[in-house]
Amino acid sequence: MIVDEELITEPAQEIPDKLYFRIGEVARLAGIKPYVLRFWETEFGGLGPKKSGTGHRLYRRKDVELVLEIKCLLYEKRFTIEGARKFLESRAKPELVRAAPKRGRSKKAQGDLFEGETVQKLVPLLDKVRKELRALSDLLK
Repeated sequence: MIVDEELITEPAQEIPDKLYFRIGEVARLAGIKPYVLRFWETEFGGLGPKKSGTGHRLYRRKDVELVLEIKCLLYEKRFTIEGARKFLESRAKPELVRAAPKRGRSKKAQGDLFEGETVQKLVPLLDKVRKELRALSDLLK
């Protein structure tokens, strides 16, 4: 029996118009337990609520939207946690993912992947990342 997927998806959850949400509110909105949210924080880098002075997690609207998207990927689309993480990471930086050269290709072949203007835009970003990595490496020595 073929079932139209549009018929079985739930209507979009209405997120209240406020700046911050506590973990219980986010759990209620998403229909999951708070411990699941805490676990997802360890698995998905983009999900990182601020902590209040008393140590309570404070989620922003974009965090709540991300939680709802993670829930959809895991529970409705049946992604694994690793698959959902990779999906979200690739979607977050599509211009860098598309511009990254393939390993094992010659410099001439790599040059064919880029347009001159794109490379010029990436150079300052890559220099900044390289400096930050060196600084981190020095700290770890």
